[in-house]
Amino acid sequence: MPSAPAPSGLSAPASSCGTKVPARMWIVMGDLHGETARLQDVPGLAEADGVIVTGDLTVAGGVAQARPVMDALVRRNPVVYAQIGNMDRGEITGWLDERDWNTHLRVRELAPGVALMGLGGSTATPFGTPSEFSEAQYAAWLKHMGKEAATWRHVVLSAHTPPLGTLCDVISGGTHVGSSAVRDFILEAQPDVCLCGHIHESRAVDRLGRTVLVNPGAFAAGGYAVLRLAGDDLSVTLHRL
Repeated sequence: MPSAPAPSGLSAPASSCGTKVPARMWIVMGDLHGETARLQDVPGLAEADGVIVTGDLTVAGGVAQARPVMDALVRRNPVVYAQIGNMDRGEITGWLDERDWNTHLRVRELAPGVALMGLGGSTATPFGTPSEFSEAQYAAWLKHMGKEAATWRHVVLSAHTPPLGTLCDVISGGTHVGSSAVRDFILEAQPDVCLCGHIHESRAVDRLGRTVLVNPGAFAAGGYAVLRLAGDDLSVTLHRL
């Protein structure tokens, strides 16, 4: 069953403790599928501390399709954290790594004391998309990265596939199609935030324990989110162009 939504349905505080760090802000988007024309319409994109892309740069494409998408992003903000979605071919990961953009299977510093942990691709779909992985593989990857991420004060998980049984993984008809491995990891590790995508129609904010879950919907349809770090408080809000 879905867990309870954040009170506003649009935003929720993610964490709070005593140490103060400078205010920061990141634009979060996913499921671009080659559509970049509306990047120019995103308020504050150029001034943001970076852009976090949860996956699906292309439509079953490789580097040739991903390159113009990433070029369009870095023209507007040079700091981009990106990973493959299920609709992206695996070759994109190495290409993103070469340019220091990749987050898939990496734990990176987002801000002092804040880790960004990336999990691209998806679990199995009926469509045989290019980058699909088993729940067992996801569980192993999350366990490995989780050990490294646990040394950070705060953790933001960027998982293209949302956790199972939440407001963020519901397809038309009400079926939940998220990942059980992602859900189990979140319930055990309790990262501050999980940024996800994949299910275009399941634009929502939700919670699993203390973890705030955010699916901004497809950027190709105008959906995005804003992640903020003010002092030592993480918060996230949904937006639509």
